[in-house]
Amino acid sequence: MMEKEKYLDVYVSTLNYDEILADIEKRMAAGEKSTIVAVNPEKLIAASKDENVKQLINSATYQIPDGIGVVLASKLKGGRITSRVTGIDMMERLIELSAKKGYRVFLYGAKEEVVKKAKENLEAKYPGLRIVGYSNGYVNDYDSLVRKINESNADILFVALGSPRQELWIKTYMNDLNVKVLQGVGGSFDVFAGYVKRAPKLFRNLGLEWFYRLVTDPKRFKRQLALPKFLWKVLWEKRPAE
Repeated sequence: MMEKEKYLDVYVSTLNYDEILADIEKRMAAGEKSTIVAVNPEKLIAASKDENVKQLINSATYQIPDGIGVVLASKLKGGRITSRVTGIDMMERLIELSAKKGYRVFLYGAKEEVVKKAKENLEAKYPGLRIVGYSNGYVNDYDSLVRKINESNADILFVALGSPRQELWIKTYMNDLNVKVLQGVGGSFDVFAGYVKRAPKLFRNLGLEWFYRLVTDPKRFKRQLALPKFLWKVLWEKRPAE
């Protein structure tokens, strides 16, 4: 069984990027589907209050530690998570792998101009990448969308609808889809399209992306309160379970 830790009764994977990619390829070869969901303190607190959100997260194959608060919690509890595995970087690692191995990619979500530009930019950055289809996030006919994705013969599907809507959509339709890997990626298409800038690499490497976002967008202050609240709750929990 894959190594995982548990915080506020929610699973978090302990694998790093390379370990996840290797495991995904094994599962793909075995004909198994994989789902990836990014978790952070805000999402974990929401899950602890909402059983449906908790089940959505826990049912995923990989619950990647997107927030620095999850890494800190693991260190406080003597766990094995040593670094963040962010949703956007996980997506880009999968894109890079797809360009090398010939995996077919489908993009679903965001505004039409955003997803189209993200497709163009990713194809320009990764020669050989096969993005075999895309759709904006304003589709009403999901049966038609599922057919479109299946007809594209995509191996990997990235869904950018915001959380938890994207995780709910994946859980609802994954058994109807022929894709092998499904990841909810939030606002990642906006970044790849060039409409939104990420924090400078120094901030990301130091685990201070949250601070950069707070400084550049003070309205996020209330959301950032989830970090100390989460760590306080974790301190009163037992050692993380495998």
